[in-house]
Amino acid sequence: MTEDEPDAAGALALDEDQDEAMEEMSLEERQASLKKARWNVFLYLGVAALLFLFALFPMPFSADYDGFSNSAEKDLGFVWGLPLDGEDMFDVPMRLTVTATSPPLESVVYIAVYVFEHEDCTDFTASEKMEQAKTNATHALQYQVTDDRVLEDGTYEFEFNIDPGHYCLAAQYIYADGEKISSAGQTLSVEGKLYPNQFIGGFLGLLCLGLSAFAFVGAQKHGAALRTILEGENETTESKVLSEASQARIAAGPSGAPPAGPSGPPGPPPAAGPSGPPESAEPPQAAAEAPAEAPAASAEEGTFEPAENGYFFRKMPDGSYDQTVYVQNEAGEYVPYQA
Repeated sequence: MTEDEPDAAGALALDEDQDEAMEEMSLEERQASLKKARWNVFLYLGVAALLFLFALFPMPFSADYDGFSNSAEKDLGFVWGLPLDGEDMFDVPMRLTVTATSPPLESVVYIAVYVFEHEDCTDFTASEKMEQAKTNATHALQYQVTDDRVLEDGTYEFEFNIDPGHYCLAAQYIYADGEKISSAGQTLSVEGKLYPNQFIGGFLGLLCLGLSAFAFVGAQKHGAALRTILEGENETTESKVLSEASQARIAAGPSGAPPAGPSGPPGPPPAAGPSGPPESAEPPQAAAEAPAEAPAASAEEGTFEPAENGYFFRKMPDGSYDQTVYVQNEAGEYVPYQA
């Protein structure tokens, strides 16, 4: 015997115990269980909806232009998420909208955005990270530039996918060759959104949806059993009596096999009676009270004589007996008995 067989037997025994417990529940217990199961369905659905909203709700931030550094910088802090390195489906999405409120006067100007992982965004080494991202971008050091030249009051969208960690952001105007523009009077603004909760909230939301589905199945079972009980209670007294009588008649049936018929012709006829008429005729009332004889059939069919337990034998006109056993149906007709 393997180790899996006792576990399977135990699971089957547990399922049977649960089914028996459900069958033994009273009407009030079933109503309470049905109400509880329905509340569980709505509860899990509500929690799942809240978790999905939590997953889709962004963490907004903004960055203003600094005339000293000639860029808009922001310390994003620690961005949480699933700790999986490299570009994958579990990265945290980040959406940026950069507005060129007052671009430089040069004819060809672009906007460059740096998103890089660094512990201290005010450290002088942050500029080294930016230069490294420009020349050798990685998943931890990302760099993007607008495709078209910047126009005044123009808005430009950027999308990044980052791993969990501490990140810094910087946006600045650059020339076509990638050099930063440091002229006075230029400004820009950055509005961003982070979605670090989408996978955690989405996973928990799916889990609550699964629990809601199980609660719905349980509510369906309790509802079906409750409807069966209520339909049985609404049955009329007449239909109950007829049903019980029919079941009792079917259960009773013939008490046993029919007795064997006569094995041969009947004995010699009795001696002849008196040749004259009887001295006094039997009153009609007495004749009516006499026990009824077995119903007679036509001359061709013979006569049906009763036996025990509701069986009949047919006596032929010639005095012989048919070996077939008959019973009387509801219409009063004699039909062969079928076991």
